[in-house]
Amino acid sequence: MPAATHPETVDTSALPPYVLALKERVAYLPEPQVMRVIRAYEVGAQAHEGQARKSGEPYITHPVAVAGILAELGLDAETIIAAILHDTLEDTELSRTELASEFGETVAELVDGVTKLDKMRFSSRQEADAESFRKMLLAMARDLRVILIKLADRLHNMRTLGAKDAPSRRRIASETLEIYAPIAQRLGMNKFKAELQDLGFRALHPDRYRVISERIRAALGNRREAMGKIEAALSTRLTAEHIGSKVIGRIKSPWSIYSKMRNEHKSFAQLMDVYGFRVVVDNAMSCYMALGAVHSLYKPVDRRFKDFIAIPKANGYQSLHTVLLGPFGAPIEVQIRTAEMDSVAERGVAAHWAYKTDSGPANSAQARAREWLSSLADSQANTASSSEFIENVKIDLFPDEVYLFTPRGDILSLPRNATALDFAYAVHTDVGDHAVAARVDKKLLPLRTRLESGQLVEIITAPSAVPNPAWLESVVTGKARTAIRQYLKHLQHEDAVDFGHRMLDRALDAQGSSLDAIPAAVLDRFLEASKLKRLEELLSDIALGNRMPDVVAGQLLAARGKQKGGAAVQAPHVTEKIRITGAERGVLSFGNCCHPLPGDEIIGYLSSGKGIVVHRVECPNVVELRKSPERCVAIEWDRDVQGDYRAELRIEVINRPGVLATVAAAIAAANSNIENVEYVERDAAAATLLFALEVKNRKHLADVIRRVRRTGVVSGAYRYPL
Repeated sequence: MPAATHPETVDTSALPPYVLALKERVAYLPEPQVMRVIRAYEVGAQAHEGQARKSGEPYITHPVAVAGILAELGLDAETIIAAILHDTLEDTELSRTELASEFGETVAELVDGVTKLDKMRFSSRQEADAESFRKMLLAMARDLRVILIKLADRLHNMRTLGAKDAPSRRRIASETLEIYAPIAQRLGMNKFKAELQDLGFRALHPDRYRVISERIRAALGNRREAMGKIEAALSTRLTAEHIGSKVIGRIKSPWSIYSKMRNEHKSFAQLMDVYGFRVVVDNAMSCYMALGAVHSLYKPVDRRFKDFIAIPKANGYQSLHTVLLGPFGAPIEVQIRTAEMDSVAERGVAAHWAYKTDSGPANSAQARAREWLSSLADSQANTASSSEFIENVKIDLFPDEVYLFTPRGDILSLPRNATALDFAYAVHTDVGDHAVAARVDKKLLPLRTRLESGQLVEIITAPSAVPNPAWLESVVTGKARTAIRQYLKHLQHEDAVDFGHRMLDRALDAQGSSLDAIPAAVLDRFLEASKLKRLEELLSDIALGNRMPDVVAGQLLAARGKQKGGAAVQAPHVTEKIRITGAERGVLSFGNCCHPLPGDEIIGYLSSGKGIVVHRVECPNVVELRKSPERCVAIEWDRDVQGDYRAELRIEVINRPGVLATVAAAIAAANSNIENVEYVERDAAAATLLFALEVKNRKHLADVIRRVRRTGVVSGAYRYPL
């Protein structure tokens, strides 16, 4: 590498046209920084000398083009320099030390961050790619500029994709649509997102892209006059109200048309039969005045107004959205925003860029992006599996938000279909862990209630309340899912250790020994040979079905026998059963085939990774399970059993109005909660209903059946399956 040159001595007279164009684009920077950018080009050009792109152009044209894309966003000098040098560490002899000594540690860190991302290849969000994706998001969390360089790099690669072979084009396009466009959207960079989506769509489905593009052009030709008239009418009305504004007609992109046709099952005509306009005004107050003006010109469509100024989207986007009934019988979509909001909508985190430390100010899009990335860092720290982490992130990358109020008036944004439980965890993990109910708009509702925008939500907690596995079916946010799983894993481990201890003791007892009788040295050697650190891990493995208690007992006794120089002692098999209270939910689950209840005669089956699955002895599947006797566990209900258990009732009723309500009332009168009801068979005279309900035990279920039979509308009621 040449010796460092002082920026002010750089000769710009012999620079190629594409570098002079970049020099013009970065003219917003102070002159010494512009010279540093030119110096970065010289260093990059020398490092990449002899390298060419697939198109045959010198390789340096690509990083300079990436820097040009970022210069259009007005980014700082370090980002522009890092963009020019972003491939040097991986593809050239230039070292990180040399880079840092000439351009500073910040540039070196950015280039290093982008280099690590460049080594990642995604085809889809599957387990194989999950770890790479996790690393990319964490690199973003450290410095947002890393992902901005990567997005610009991807955008230029997509613009020049034609030089690649067909399989590479498809792979890169798929990766762009699945990974990079959603990240651009989440960072509020809608201009990047839209171009990445359309370029990806064109490369992945060229025929569909061509057909839709041609139809858009044809539709625009037919409606140009109508759009002009609406635009003129809007401008005239706003001028008459003395509102300074700019009105721009908006056209849907081929990708957005294709996505909506596919996802919303709409025809091309339905989607193009909409006129779209953007109104840009001077300040936030003018936005609301402009809204009044357009509503007085054309009638607004009910329930189609959204105020993203008062309640910004999670990525910092702000605008008023309204739908009007136009003069040609078609809806008119109007977005009203200030010039600054328009800049943030287009550029997101890159709008008005002035990179600050965490303690410094940042625009709302940057602040929200950092908050999101910080929450990702917390999530990954508590998530063992990469695929589980991706599952959580996926929800955040494709948000369709609802906006909710806390009792103090704070606003929380959550994904669509979020429940009160998601809200509780969004407030704080401790609030979620101890939640028992929610007060939504002052009405008491269960935690599984789905929330809608604008609701006031208050969470009711109790110190004794704890998460349960069923909560995982109610939540949609990554934060709630991670917190619940974390708690359950801890609970499962404690339960598993206790239960595994009882199972191993029983197995050793059956062979005339006990765990206390196994010398510590024998136990330590066994754990070391099994690659386990502690006895608790062995006991947990046994309870979760990963090791058979009888086999472990035999191995321990054999090892003890060798130490003593004799054979292990064998004793008559003892048939004492392990008692369960039902509270061991960390290691116990109950068969959906037979729904065992306290009072039933039961048997346990060790299922690998799941622990013990409890079945009724008369369950039809038990015959098959007994073919693996080493996995069968002799268990019975303890005298003191707590909690509710699922049972199913098959009820034959006379088919007449009100019969369902009558049966439901009888079940409720027996203090049983109905989880679900469905019609199994139905004709004019009779119907068969299948009720899923919660009962305490077998006796409680018998009481429910008695009450149901007394209603007078039932011809038969019995437990299902029999």
